[in-house]
Amino acid sequence: MISQQNPVKLFVSHAWDADEDYYRVFEFLESARNFFYLNYSAPDRRPAGGKEAEREELRRQIQPVEAVILLAPHHRRAPDLLEFQANFAKAADKPVLLMASFGSTVGVPKALLALADESVDWDERALIDAILRQARHEDTQRWETIEFKLD
Repeated sequence: MISQQNPVKLFVSHAWDADEDYYRVFEFLESARNFFYLNYSAPDRRPAGGKEAEREELRRQIQPVEAVILLAPHHRRAPDLLEFQANFAKAADKPVLLMASFGSTVGVPKALLALADESVDWDERALIDAILRQARHEDTQRWETIEFKLD
């Protein structure tokens, strides 16, 4: 059960910068009621020393988490970096939640789809439910409510 004392530990993919999609994930997480999390991703901590130093820092950020949220738009800018994050998450037995480009109909690369445990729409409830399912193996059993008027 997620609580303030037991928040879910998350890593959100990045290419060493925090872009709109990165921030949007946290807007969704913050707007969810009674959902507590710790963010282990640190796009502002790019180490000096080149590719291997960057990979070591990413391993350090991903190792303690319960789930990795992979942002597909980062694949266009840094495909090797994003695939490394996904591959390391899988090797470390972390569930990977894949989010496509926000508001876009551009297809998601097959390489990313193959690494994802679940593909999630840009929807607060869908994201929270997927995190609960994949990170904590909890099923929310929520039903969609549709209200309508009969005249």
